[in-house]
Amino acid sequence: MAKTQDFSYSLKIAFFGLISAFKEERNFRIQVLIAAVVTFIMLVSGLSRIEKSILILTMMVVLSLELVNSQIEKFLDILHPDHHPRVKIIKDFSAGAVLLSALGSIIIGMLIFLPHL
Repeated sequence: MAKTQDFSYSLKIAFFGLISAFKEERNFRIQVLIAAVVTFIMLVSGLSRIEKSILILTMMVVLSLELVNSQIEKFLDILHPDHHPRVKIIKDFSAGAVLLSALGSIIIGMLIFLPHL
């Protein structure tokens, strides 16, 4: 198989993963909706390139961590379907990482948007 076909196949799989996450993960859908609203406000508010770049980066970090969190949870559910305290701690750590990134993105958003209001 040619390199171009490998890359296009990889892209196809990645897009399928995003679509699957959007269909199956409520939190991912909520975060995508919030990112869409932030993107709209960002485009109409006259922000600088740097401000837009920072906002895009923070949105991508939150969405990416949510995907990793979902991946970890699904993987652990397969490995250990019964309730186990150690599995709960791992899932809690993963959710905590998403929470920290979301809180950080809210703070960054406020620092960027508030002066423009």
